[in-house]
Amino acid sequence: MIVKLFGLIDLCAAVLLLAGMFEAPIAFKIYIFFGGLLFIKSLFLLTGDVLSSVDLLSSIVIFLSIFFAPWVFLVWACSLLLMAKGAASFF
Repeated sequence: MIVKLFGLIDLCAAVLLLAGMFEAPIAFKIYIFFGGLLFIKSLFLLTGDVLSSVDLLSSIVIFLSIFFAPWVFLVWACSLLLMAKGAASFF
């Protein structure tokens, strides 16, 4: 059950990244919320989970996208990796 919840967080964060790239009006608090969730999820990296580095990179990109426009390739790569992780957690 918790794995599906983490997958849902990944999918929502991926949609947030893509929506921010297409300049959808998104509240500041939503960026902070999902960036913080992904950062906390990335702490599983300390236990040896290598794919948590995707969460760490994505949280950094989300926090940077509040103030700057990150590279399009970086946003697409992070969102596609998050979508893949999120979809895989449902199976």
